Amino acid sequence: MKKQTDPDDIPLPSLGWTPFFDDQIGSTEHNAHPVRIATVHRARMSGISGQGRVKLRLPAKTTTAGFAVGDWVLIDPDDNTVLRRLDRHSLLQRKTAGSDIPQLIAANLDTLFIVTSCNDDFNPARLERYLALANEADTTPVIVLTKADKIDDHTSFVRDAKALQRDLQVVVVNAKDASAISTLAPWCAQGQTVALVGSSGVGKSTLLNLLSRKTGDDAQQTGGIREDDAKGRHTTTSRSLHPIPQGGWVIDTPGMRTLHVSDVSAGLDVLFAEISELAPQCRFRDCTHRHEPGCAVQAAADEGTLDPERLARWRKLDDENRANTPVVTGARNNKRPAPKKRR
Repeated sequence: MKKQTDPDDIPLPSLGWTPFFDDQIGSTEHNAHPVRIATVHRARMSGISGQGRVKLRLPAKTTTAGFAVGDWVLIDPDDNTVLRRLDRHSLLQRKTAGSDIPQLIAANLDTLFIVTSCNDDFNPARLERYLALANEADTTPVIVLTKADKIDDHTSFVRDAKALQRDLQVVVVNAKDASAISTLAPWCAQGQTVALVGSSGVGKSTLLNLLSRKTGDDAQQTGGIREDDAKGRHTTTSRSLHPIPQGGWVIDTPGMRTLHVSDVSAGLDVLFAEISELAPQCRFRDCTHRHEPGCAVQAAADEGTLDPERLARWRKLDDENRANTPVVTGARNNKRPAPKKRR
């Protein structure tokens, strides 16, 4: 296999390889080499194999659009041509404005670090969007609060973050202090993969440099933040996979100021468990929890046992999800998205 570097051999399990992927190897594919995708650009990709980093070749008439950082592919060891992509155990993706094709963010994640800072960037409605995506992707979300060293008391931020989802894990770190490494260590063990998402300027690149011990020219560029409105500048422009000394892997992502939801019904049910658990008690099976008589959800809000603000945010996300999710029609084995109706 042609490779860019020649380090010591890396055991595949250390790269995140599990029996889930091993079971997908066909009887005629044992000569193919598994490689994990490390970078994806418009016309090229690179990966990491058990023997080091490699430049990947795409087959004719194939683009990088269907690949995500973190994917596993099988390649021809003679020329590094991608033969096929293996099925994913998790996929983080989002809808982008003006496109019906979701943008792939990261694949085969174990944990999603949702990074936000203890200032005006902390926005429960936006954090709920990230949580819905993480839940739908079947990955564990963790809220990482940064810049706590800039304020006297971060208690209210921790409380408000924990209230966003049942059993949600929330940690507070100083992204410039080595203590953050031990705080995040439970999710960065051997073979584990985490990704960092959040707005620009909250400290994602600083946190990545700390976790991966990148310094000097190897470090990800970091940018400042305007303290008057807590807005940051985009310093990460692409997604990439980096090793963590503890044995895990971290994927950095560009900051996202707009985050649309689509195809996240299951993720919303987990996020708003207090609402989804009340729904079966409604009089009507297709209750929208807005105006129907006998609605258990509206009754709970009126009685004060359900936070009206949470209900309002659920309604907004549910409406957006329904509008953005294609309606599937057709026979069981021949389903296809129905065309959008003109308004």
